[in-house]
Amino acid sequence: MATTSGFKRKTSDVMVAALENEKVEYIFGIPGEENLDLLNSLRDSKIKLVVTRHEQAAGFMAATVGRLTAKAGVCLSTLGPGATNFATSAAYAQLAGFPMMMITGQKPIRKSKQGSFQIVEIVEFMRPLTKFTKQIVDGDLVPSLVREAIRTAEEERPGAVHLELPEDIAETHTDAQSFPVYPVRRPIAEGKAIAKAIEMIHAATHPLLLIGAGANRKRTANMLQQFVNELKIPFFTTQMGKGVISDDHPLCLGCAALSSNDFVHVCIEKADLIINIGHDVVEKPPFIMQIGKPPYVIHVNFYTAKVDTVYFPQHEVVGDIANSVWQLKEGLNSQVHWDYSFMFKVKNTLEEHLLKGSDDNRFPLMPQRIVADLRKQMPSDGVACLDNGMYKIWFARCYKAYEPNTLLLDNALATMGAGLPSAIAVAILYPEKKVVAVCGDGGFLMNSQEMETAVRLNLNLTVLVLNDNAYGMIKWKQNVAGFPKFGLDLMNPDFVAYANSYGAKGYRATSSADYSQILHDCLYHVKGVKLVEVPVDYSWANEILDHELPHMVKQLRSESEAGTGISSALANSAPPIQTGYE
Repeated sequence: MATTSGFKRKTSDVMVAALENEKVEYIFGIPGEENLDLLNSLRDSKIKLVVTRHEQAAGFMAATVGRLTAKAGVCLSTLGPGATNFATSAAYAQLAGFPMMMITGQKPIRKSKQGSFQIVEIVEFMRPLTKFTKQIVDGDLVPSLVREAIRTAEEERPGAVHLELPEDIAETHTDAQSFPVYPVRRPIAEGKAIAKAIEMIHAATHPLLLIGAGANRKRTANMLQQFVNELKIPFFTTQMGKGVISDDHPLCLGCAALSSNDFVHVCIEKADLIINIGHDVVEKPPFIMQIGKPPYVIHVNFYTAKVDTVYFPQHEVVGDIANSVWQLKEGLNSQVHWDYSFMFKVKNTLEEHLLKGSDDNRFPLMPQRIVADLRKQMPSDGVACLDNGMYKIWFARCYKAYEPNTLLLDNALATMGAGLPSAIAVAILYPEKKVVAVCGDGGFLMNSQEMETAVRLNLNLTVLVLNDNAYGMIKWKQNVAGFPKFGLDLMNPDFVAYANSYGAKGYRATSSADYSQILHDCLYHVKGVKLVEVPVDYSWANEILDHELPHMVKQLRSESEAGTGISSALANSAPPIQTGYE
């Protein structure tokens, strides 16, 4: 427990000291009058306060810090409306598994002369959106509550936590001291579970590796690289698993950017066993399981599977993922009956397909050209931060991520408005890296006010605004569903003038060649915050998704060997259904 020294400090000072003890470097947010004691305590702290223009954006920035560092990012708001503005970013962190801590203010709880003015039960409001939420009612409890909140946010599965610090508690005095922070080793998988998984993999004919968001940890990525290189088992990724192993690895079959009807799904259907590393059903499913049909699935994760109608793994290996992958690697040997000839044929067809449109000169630009030019210009460690929109599918399919966390997209909450704030957080953490926010016109304008934050902080980043004057993703879905066009077209501002008004530098691409040149200049010659408006036309790209792609996939399926299914050896090696405790 925390030790006492007899020297009393303001609770707000103790709160800041506890955050410093947790190695917090930044707090993002908008203070209010209920935070004034905490704000004053931060004034002489090593922690840097980043004042934003909206609490939602502050939450996205904090979540991105958590995503990139595995240490809880912290954000701050006042009571009531400031705190409720955290809702979307709390859900963003919670669903995607990003460690984030929210601190909100509140009116005095012991005696208040303002009645119920601005009062919302924020602790209860946050309960379904967080792993942990608590009101601080005593300054003596601050060190233990901060330690518990941060620990909870960071332990697997990571997520959002919340502490509410009332105004009158913040100004009280306490002699509480911060707790020492000790590392905790995660439990490892049981030997029997590892042995059964090895038996199933050896018995399979076409085993495949699936890499999901939970595998995006440094130790896990290193171990997976060894696993793939030694055993020569091909892999595919979810959208949030891109880059854990480089997309240009010869055994990479691509990203399951769509839930079905893509090239990688032909390989999935050919497989009789999927070794699922770090994916769960919170991220949109990369494939849909069907009862009685291949493939079998081995769930390898920090926690047990959440069973769903689309996901019900036949075996689970629960424990530290890196250690589980190491144990599997040590017990496995490449099998002569493993056959990937058809899958590599599909991979070659996919690689040819993904080049289509990458050098197309039509204007407005096709998304494939936008993606291809950005990939050519960006260094391998450059970071592209996606908002959410139609272009996300094309980036997931076509943009090769060569290193972990170099393509930041969200396929859990999949909210609009997170692209620019995420890029700001990356630029703050890694000022030496090339950072690009990729936003649709709809998503950009949801948090475009943070352009001022980026300019004020003298950041170096580029914002691509892909403008189709519509909510393009929903417009595509509306068309596929056979509904008439309605309710999705927009009228936008002059984005160049808009950027200039913040003190950023605005550009508008007028041709494909112009786009390439502007992009190069913004990345390598022009310093500061740049915005590039890129007119985009999804119509031909959507035709590929709606008509050409299904036809090509159908043809590949017809070329697959007949009789693909679960071999008797694999079926016999699968664990029997248990009906109680052993």
